[in-house]
Amino acid sequence: MSAVHLYYAQASTFAQRTRVVLHEKGIEFKSTEIDLQHKSPEFLQVSRYGKVPAITHGEVSLYESPIINEYLDEVFPEPPLLPSDPGRRAVARLWIDYANTRFVPAFGKLLRSTDANEQEQGRREFLESLLYIEQEGLSQYSGNGPYWFGSELSLVDISFYPWFERLPVLEHFRQFVLPTEIPRLHQWWTALSERPSVQAVANSSSFYLERFAKFFRTPLTATAAQK
Repeated sequence: MSAVHLYYAQASTFAQRTRVVLHEKGIEFKSTEIDLQHKSPEFLQVSRYGKVPAITHGEVSLYESPIINEYLDEVFPEPPLLPSDPGRRAVARLWIDYANTRFVPAFGKLLRSTDANEQEQGRREFLESLLYIEQEGLSQYSGNGPYWFGSELSLVDISFYPWFERLPVLEHFRQFVLPTEIPRLHQWWTALSERPSVQAVANSSSFYLERFAKFFRTPLTATAAQK
């Protein structure tokens, strides 16, 4: 079968997920960076929603990162990124759904809301999500390992990763820092951020601060821009 062709954007959280999967599995791929303000007809033939990531692999065209990532895990089975046990695999999918439907929206509400009440609601929801991950996720399943299911990385870890890389944006623009009551989550993020696959696709704090300064039309101090 032909090589995987990835369509991505450097700043895309969802594309980062798939890029980490490709690196973790050592999959050879070619890539095309998409200008999401000027989408090419070729890209729109692959991604019917006009979103990244999208891939082609032979006759297969896919978009939406959870679907792409499970496809890659099935077609390129080593190393596996979902548990082999059906029950734990189902639990992994529940947590991926939680990331998409609860955690990510709470992050977005806190960061992007201009209404003070909505922003405060986002702050509460995001904090509740972090505590829920600590108590019901990592504390329940990770044992003595650094990742969600112990010593081995999974699609669950990868699904949450990009938003933790953007925490400096919350700290700078919303004065939100990770609370001390979530030690497992702090350890998880330290271990995850040191993985070569994550470092291969990571952006610097200054990259995000500069992008969101434009969104908020807020000038950065010299110190913040150098982070």
